[in-house]
Amino acid sequence: MAVNLPFNERKATEAAAYLLKLRGGRMSYMKLIKLLYLADREALIGWGRPISTDRYVSMKHGPVLSNVLDLINFGSSSEKAGSWSSMISNPSDNDVSLVREISEEDFEELSIAERKLLDEICREYGALDEWTLVDRLHDVGEWRDPHGTSVPISFSEILRAGGRSEDFIAAVEGELSAVPFDREKMPR
Repeated sequence: MAVNLPFNERKATEAAAYLLKLRGGRMSYMKLIKLLYLADREALIGWGRPISTDRYVSMKHGPVLSNVLDLINFGSSSEKAGSWSSMISNPSDNDVSLVREISEEDFEELSIAERKLLDEICREYGALDEWTLVDRLHDVGEWRDPHGTSVPISFSEILRAGGRSEDFIAAVEGELSAVPFDREKMPR
């Protein structure tokens, strides 16, 4: 069963801004996308829910959050860029940065558990450069070589690659497809 959640731009923006803040306010956009993917992957495998609610695709350089990539590529000219452009710059020399000082009040959508997970992802992978992350993410079980295009990655593929049982996968897919994404059900 294919599950498509409504993309929460505000929450994805907050997660990206949080990671940028942890890493000094600037990083390669490829590295940012990889860190966001790793966080979503861990949340999905551990909690049965991703952080960003984005769609995932396999691309040449590994798994990508599709809507976040659009926000990076199209910046403030995109209709989707309202929250994004208020916190994160357009790419410059392949880097993105915070456009203003970020405070605790800017993280309304992220739960405490999600911030802790982002902290863990940053501790484990934040010092790696984007090409090392690309290599590592080519080794996750859900990534497939797209041969010059992009290939969707389903939640079930991520869960299987993460070692989750078929019963767990069915329960997660049933819950995510039956109910609009509800922040109140996120772990705190």
